Amino acid sequence: MNDKKILLVDDAAFMRMMIKDILAKNGFSVCGEAQDGVDAIEKFRGLGPDLIIMDITMPNMDGITALKAIKKESPQTKIVMCSAMGQESYVVDAIKSGASDFIVKPFQADRIISTVTKVLK
Repeated sequence: MNDKKILLVDDAAFMRMMIKDILAKNGFSVCGEAQDGVDAIEKFRGLGPDLIIMDITMPNMDGITALKAIKKESPQTKIVMCSAMGQESYVVDAIKSGASDFIVKPFQADRIISTVTKVLK
């Protein structure tokens, strides 16, 4: 069992459930979930996760803005961004802003696990 804490951030509950399920089946534990960037920053402060998996496109505050805010507060926090196909410019922006990696939707379970494993090393 992996003792690393993962925070999931996505405005779609079914996406969070899907990722949580994939992570759980592979021994990772999800310490919390957030539905937008504002919620993500709050949960990050309260939970101190080792890794955040965050969607880019969300209401109230998008993932890039939340990524920048979290990185400013905690530069060592690892964040993997999620984006839909065709959002390459966002991905470049995310990496420049300090994202550790990114996963493209629709997700492949093995891609999520290999990315999480690599980033948490």
